[in-house]
Amino acid sequence: MTEEAPLPSERRARLIARVRETGSARVSDLSRVLGVTPVTVRRDLALLVGEGVLEKVHGGARIPARDTGLGARVPARGTGLGAHTGASTGIVQPDTAPSGGTDQLTIGMVVPSIDYYWPEVIRGARDAAHGAARLILRGASYEVDQVRRQVAALVGDDGGPGVDGLLVAPPVDGPEAADLGEWLAGLNLPVVLMERRLATGPYREPLESVATDHALGSGMATRHIAERGHRRVGLVTSRTSPTSAAVRRGFLAVADELGLDVVLDLETVPLFDADWADEAASVLDRCAGAGATALLVHSDREAISLVEQAQERGMRVPADLAVVAYDDEVAGLADPPLTAVRPPKAAIGAGALELLTRRLAARADAAAARDSDGGDAVTGADRPVHRIELSPRLIVRASSASRV
Repeated sequence: MTEEAPLPSERRARLIARVRETGSARVSDLSRVLGVTPVTVRRDLALLVGEGVLEKVHGGARIPARDTGLGARVPARGTGLGAHTGASTGIVQPDTAPSGGTDQLTIGMVVPSIDYYWPEVIRGARDAAHGAARLILRGASYEVDQVRRQVAALVGDDGGPGVDGLLVAPPVDGPEAADLGEWLAGLNLPVVLMERRLATGPYREPLESVATDHALGSGMATRHIAERGHRRVGLVTSRTSPTSAAVRRGFLAVADELGLDVVLDLETVPLFDADWADEAASVLDRCAGAGATALLVHSDREAISLVEQAQERGMRVPADLAVVAYDDEVAGLADPPLTAVRPPKAAIGAGALELLTRRLAARADAAAARDSDGGDAVTGADRPVHRIELSPRLIVRASSASRV
């Protein structure tokens, strides 16, 4: 005996009940529970969204903001009940989780690495979520195609988890990166960049972002080197790192301001490249030939390797060559421990998550009020784009002692 298929009205009633029960539901989940095809579910969702009963999210639907109170949780000027402040950023974050804890946001996070620099950024975003958002992490690379593929997998209606917003660290240099930026800006959901800045469109409008002022950080390192009595200085950066340009800009600006003699300004392959050993030897040869007494090296891994090779040559660090690293991932574990510039990695992740949450709350407000004020139901057009810049710290250790 087969079970009689429910009438469309009964099916939609069950669909609404399922969404109310879980706070939000994906097309795949509703298809399984109701025993109908995804096409049927999407048709029902379109009808119910059009009637205002449900609110569409990528890959599914949820109860509208006016029913959950999501949009009402952001008080004027970000103060009072219903909001909390991220301790490391000072950005007010809306409390997006209702008392039942079921209306949880789903945030996609795409980073270029999950084993260097980015783990602390990820931790910052996770801690800032405070249980109000589920993070889905995807590791990509510094390649445009990889980032696009990972983002598409998060956003896609068919097979993808269907996220409410994105935290992304995309490549930013070259025409392909520009195309990626245009694609990200055109997605039908909010996007916040981490440690990156991109502008899109004919008027070069910026995407929302939270980033470290790396030029400030390298300038701090240069001032420290000068304070320790070094006048003939050098810079070594990785040619594959998107941070290198800002590090170089800050270093050269402060060196010029202080009248330092920049005798070395080199880009190298990263440590894991097969040519690293030869390039590191060349760096040390040129240091000796130019009389450099202090180096700023981006990043930790290359700085530690250069120190090791210098010591094998009989050079004393810091007596013969002072070294400051940029990143402070593992610089303190070197021998001697390396002075290093430390970007606020956890605060980058927390700030990006908080910005995205605010953007989603603005969208919910706009969705609830769009009939009266014409707000943008996707991004909250009345909320200005935020570009937040955080300052790094200089951690002084033994590798940059004063010249005797």
